[in-house]
Amino acid sequence: MSTCVFIQIRCKPGTTYKVAEAIALREIHSELYSTSGDFDLLMKLYIPADADVGKFINDHLLDIEGIERSLTTMTFKVF
Repeated sequence: MSTCVFIQIRCKPGTTYKVAEAIALREIHSELYSTSGDFDLLMKLYIPADADVGKFINDHLLDIEGIERSLTTMTFKVF
């Protein structure tokens, strides 16, 4: 079973659309939204059960140029 996480992404000024396009091209997300507030993008991602969450995010997402900061929220139970 996979692990569902939500990742909020803050982009460097003027790079939000480039970052979103780079994420979309990697096809790792379930959903990706533009948001208001402290972060520019909100991403829903399912990480394989056998993968380390932090390493997966570092290896598949955080190397995208233009990402300034991220905040990952782990999920535990579906209601």
